[in-house]
Amino acid sequence: MLSVRDALGCDSREQLSAAITDSLLALPEFAAARIVAGYVSFGSEFDTEAFNAAVLASGKGLVLPRIDRPRRAMIFHSVNELQESLLPGVWGIREPDPLACPRAELDDVDLMLVPGLAFTSRCERLGYGGGFYDAAIDLTQPRAIKIAAAFSSQVVDALLVEPHDRIVDMVVTENGSYSSGRDSYVKLEG
Repeated sequence: MLSVRDALGCDSREQLSAAITDSLLALPEFAAARIVAGYVSFGSEFDTEAFNAAVLASGKGLVLPRIDRPRRAMIFHSVNELQESLLPGVWGIREPDPLACPRAELDDVDLMLVPGLAFTSRCERLGYGGGFYDAAIDLTQPRAIKIAAAFSSQVVDALLVEPHDRIVDMVVTENGSYSSGRDSYVKLEG
């Protein structure tokens, strides 16, 4: 899946990420959210920069993860500014400076953006193998919607799902979205 995503090329990923961001920002679930858990993308992932900036510009609270390696845990912090508040972290991914960004509790989150390598139309998710997001999903309230932003090439027919793997509520691609609640696909117009 990494090679499929990498094969998109920078220009294509940029265009597709912009389309996905527009779709995310148009969701009623985004409009209703007060606090959004985002993430900072890396490599050939959907580019979260514009999404995270839009969360802050809309006046919503933004929380981003930081890896606590000794505890093997992901800790979320409130972020008010994206440039000076983020430092290089584990695996070179920028993460909140714990001295500048207060710790946030996931039970306050209304919407969580979830990364992954691959997804199904049933919103099953293949992560990167660390289990960090499976654990984070368990810490959110049931009312919090979990949304994956992915390129359509990351949506596959089937994944091997284990008991600890958590599904997301929705997968948003550049071509449409899938919902686990409706088990349906919504084609985006335009």
